[in-house]
Amino acid sequence: MGLTYGYDIYLRPRNVARALANLAELAPPSSRVPPLEVTLPGGDRLVLPFTSHFESEPVDCSTSSTLELDTSLMFDLDDALREFAGTGGHQPGADGRLQIGYIYATIRFASFLHPHYASMEFWAATSGMSRMFARSARVREAFTGLTDASDGVCCLFDTGDGGPEQVCWLNGETTQETLSGARFPDRRALVATWPEPDQ
Repeated sequence: MGLTYGYDIYLRPRNVARALANLAELAPPSSRVPPLEVTLPGGDRLVLPFTSHFESEPVDCSTSSTLELDTSLMFDLDDALREFAGTGGHQPGADGRLQIGYIYATIRFASFLHPHYASMEFWAATSGMSRMFARSARVREAFTGLTDASDGVCCLFDTGDGGPEQVCWLNGETTQETLSGARFPDRRALVATWPEPDQ
């Protein structure tokens, strides 16, 4: 089995619709897939330029705990993305950004770390993409920027292999901390720094 690196964003459930709308802004300007209609818990409805389980049939999450998306996203170039483009035969667009897909996203309306916070988990589809995720400052900026724009409280870089996660964004500030380090000896210590979800 290959590498499965990803970024995990934690946010208040009421901000999930905004986060998905912000995510859609990172999609390529001309999508090759039919729009996906999604109904969120609470009744919010969105049309997204992605698929769910590689299908475009409407998805009703009113009685579901998760939403699965197959995304293709655009990133500003840096050296890691240029190298990835060269090995994969990808070409930057006219705007200088590179389209990367598939990036699998799982939206949990009650996250594993705190049931009153939602999470958005983005996983690279290949080992090569995972390595690029680890090296690219632009990819990290895109996910911390999405966290910021969505009023998220935390963004983690997760290697998916049981190793320590890196805290990239916390309560409005970029940071470089390691879970199981001095500041955050465990996940409970990290979650304790988040504001109450209704604040």
